[in-house]
Amino acid sequence: MTSQLHQLLSRKIATDGAMRLDEWWQLCLYHPGHGYYATRLPVGSDFLTAPEISQIFGELLALALGQAWQDQGAPLPAQFVEIGPGKGTLAHDAWRALRHVPGAQGAMAPMVLVEVSASLRAYQMARLRGLPVRWVEQVQEVPGTGPVFLVANELLDALPIRQFVRF
Repeated sequence: MTSQLHQLLSRKIATDGAMRLDEWWQLCLYHPGHGYYATRLPVGSDFLTAPEISQIFGELLALALGQAWQDQGAPLPAQFVEIGPGKGTLAHDAWRALRHVPGAQGAMAPMVLVEVSASLRAYQMARLRGLPVRWVEQVQEVPGTGPVFLVANELLDALPIRQFVRF
């Protein structure tokens, strides 16, 4: 934890009292000036995910989504939504593979990527230049047009959680 983030958290606790785990986690990961995901591109340097190891992961996932789309009657429009897209590798590989499912790219364009980190969004924009992509910061901003085919690879380990205890 950076000393600036540590100071920010210490001041907040001194001012407001005890902090819930989800609030602490949110600040540590996503604070605009000091958060882990807001200030660096950790995928590939601090850790690897399956899409970064092999393009096959994204391609097979896309073909499974394409089959699910066909099984639903190939609805028009449909939405390919990825939450927490990291470096954009999964979206890139998946979009390339969806061209092998007749009509899927047309039905699912633009892809919707849910990304809260401005630095990761900028990286994704450069990486996915030329592809039909729309970015939103919150899942609530995903347009309500057509069924959603949702991808969230390794998302849960990066979400602030709230613990409930029942006695």
